[in-house]
Amino acid sequence: MTQTATIGFISLGCPKATVDSERILTRLRAEGYRIRPTYEDADLVIVNTCGFIEDAVDESLEAIGEALAANGQVIVTGCLGARAQVVREAHPEVLAVTGPDALEEVMAAVHAQLPAPHDPFMSLVPPQGIRLTPRHYAYLKISEGCNHRCSFCIIPSLRGDLASRPIGEVLGEAERLVEAGVRELLVISQDTSAYGLDLRYRLDFWRGRPLKTDTAALARALGSLPAWVRLHYVYPYPHVDALIPLMAEGLILPYLDMPLQHASAPVLRAMRRPAAAEKVLDRLARWREQCPQLVLRSTFIVGFPGESESDFEQLLDFLRAARLDRVGCFPYSPVAGAAANALPDPVPEGLRKERVARFMTLQAEISRAKLAERIGQRLTVLVDEVREAEVIARSYADAPEIDGQVILPGAWELDPGDFIAVEITGSGEHDLWASPVEGL
Repeated sequence: MTQTATIGFISLGCPKATVDSERILTRLRAEGYRIRPTYEDADLVIVNTCGFIEDAVDESLEAIGEALAANGQVIVTGCLGARAQVVREAHPEVLAVTGPDALEEVMAAVHAQLPAPHDPFMSLVPPQGIRLTPRHYAYLKISEGCNHRCSFCIIPSLRGDLASRPIGEVLGEAERLVEAGVRELLVISQDTSAYGLDLRYRLDFWRGRPLKTDTAALARALGSLPAWVRLHYVYPYPHVDALIPLMAEGLILPYLDMPLQHASAPVLRAMRRPAAAEKVLDRLARWREQCPQLVLRSTFIVGFPGESESDFEQLLDFLRAARLDRVGCFPYSPVAGAAANALPDPVPEGLRKERVARFMTLQAEISRAKLAERIGQRLTVLVDEVREAEVIARSYADAPEIDGQVILPGAWELDPGDFIAVEITGSGEHDLWASPVEGL
C-alpha cells in the first residue's frame, strides 16, 4: 500500500449522482485520502454507478469489471448498487455494494479496507467541498427520491420517496458555492416542484429570518445571490405559476426544464404521468405572456408499450403547438423492475427508432427556426471554455452539457466564468454564433 492511502474514483450517471460523488470525495479528502480519477496507483477504486435503464446498467457493470481487472479492489455505490444482487452476480469479487446517497456506508466500506490517514478535519477541504463540475457552475441538489410511481421508472425503489433538504441548509450551501466563485447554480432533484411537500413546507431559517420550505421561497432566496439560478426537473403543476414572475423580474433565469414524456392521454395514463397536454399548452401560453423570454426544455419517450400511430401523431401535433426550445427524445427501453414491463402491445424496436427519427426531424426544424429569430439580439453569456481560435459560452437558454452553445469565433482575452455581452450573428439547429459587444 502507498504511504498515503489513495482512492481511484469513477462517477457515472446523472447530475444527482454527481452530487453524491462530490459528497463522498469531500469526505475522503477531509480524512486525508488522496484521490485519483483513474484506477492507476490507487489502493482501491470506488465506482458510483447508474442503474436507471438497461444501457446504463451495462455501462456500470462494464466500468466495475474494468476497475476489477485493473485494480482488483473495488467498492460499488450508486443506483445500481441498490440492486446489489445484480452487481454481485456479475462481479462477486467486489469488496462492498451500497445504494445511492449512502455516504456513511461508503466510508465504512473504505475504512474497513484502508484506515483513514488521520481524523477528519473539514479545514483540509474548501468550504464548498470537492466538486466534479468546472469552477464556475455547480449542481445544487435540494431533495432526494420521488413520490411519483411512473410505470417506466424505478427511481423510488432505488432512491426512496421524496426527502427534501431544509431550506436553510440548501441556501447555506448555495452561499458557500457562490463565495467560492460559482457563477451559475443548477437546481436539481427528482421532482423540483414537489420540494418541501414531505416536510409540510415547514419554516426554516436563513440569515436569521424564517422561510417556508417550498420551491417558490427557495427560488426567490437563491435569486438574491450574485449568480444565475437555473431550475431543472420541474413538473408543470399549477403552483409552478408562482415561479414565472420571479423569472420576469430577473431573479432567476427564465428557463424551465420539464420532463413531459408524452402528449397522448392514453399513453400518459399508461405511464402514470400527472399531466394532460391541453392543460400544459394553456399553461405554457400563460407563462409566455407573463415572461416572453421564457425558454422551455423537455424530454419525451416514444415507442412506449401500446403507443399507436395516432398517439405518436398527437405527440407531434403537441410539439408543433408547444414550440419548445430544447427537446430530448428517447426510445422506450424496458427497465428491470418497472411496472411498464407488464404492459401489452410492445412497440417493435425498429418502429421505436423510426419514431425517434421523425420526432427529432420535426424538433430540429422548430429549433432551427427559433434560433434564427435570435440573430441580431444582444444577450449576456457565460464563458465555459477558451480555445485558441474560439470561445465557447452559453446564454440563459442553455444548460451545460445538454443544451446548445454560443460560439465566439476568434481569440479573445476571456476566462471561464466571465459574463460578457454579445450580439448574435448566426444560428444553426442547436448553436448560436456571436461577437462581443459593449455592455447591454
